[in-house]
Amino acid sequence: MDSPQAGGPPEEQYLGPVVRRREQIQPGTTDQRLLDTEGDSQWVHTDPWRVMRIQSEFVEGFGALAELPSAISVFGSARTPPGSKEYEAGVRLGRALVEAGFAVITGGGPGAMEAANKGAREAKGVSVGLGIELPFEQGLNPHVDFGVNFRYFFVRKTMFVKYAQGFVVLPGGLGTLDELFEALTLVQTRKVTRFPIVLFGSSYWGGLVDWLRGTVVAQGKASEKDLLLFHVTDDVDEAVALVTKEVAR
Repeated sequence: MDSPQAGGPPEEQYLGPVVRRREQIQPGTTDQRLLDTEGDSQWVHTDPWRVMRIQSEFVEGFGALAELPSAISVFGSARTPPGSKEYEAGVRLGRALVEAGFAVITGGGPGAMEAANKGAREAKGVSVGLGIELPFEQGLNPHVDFGVNFRYFFVRKTMFVKYAQGFVVLPGGLGTLDELFEALTLVQTRKVTRFPIVLFGSSYWGGLVDWLRGTVVAQGKASEKDLLLFHVTDDVDEAVALVTKEVAR
């Protein structure tokens, strides 16, 4: 660019890939603002700085999880009480997945997640918890042997899919539904392939399946073949057989 007149303000300012002109020009340089200890500290709360945090979470997550063996992500309610039938089913499921050769990945919380981690640990398998920063978060459950905590849901959700060969979904609430429908969308749009999704508990999931068939598919919002993207079962052995069969293809 042409040099500005000597002693006058610059006509253009280049800040990395950003070009500023006229009243958008900022005083000083990027290096100067970085090294100025008396500068405004609000920059640590800006979106560009958040991008760096997001990037660091991806790097840390990829680095930590890259060497995991074949794994299945198990989802379910944090409110499932210990000793309940659903909790015990989660324990049996975690144990059976390890015996089938999988690591078990959960959200690392209490309830159904804790149950699956407990089963995996008791079977001497790899018990993984991917935690999330929440106002009411209780931390990783004691049955997690390998844990990673995240600030951002979307980074954590990427890890659930990237490092698992399938999902088993126990009865759960909004977070569980969020993970379920994101996985279904990824499979439907072929963003991921060979990714079995098993819904455990026909009495819990039956109403949702009926709604998908009787309303969503019936009104043309989805196709009949989309109902083949998942399986429903009440049997732990069948759930493991379903994910094993599809992963082995």
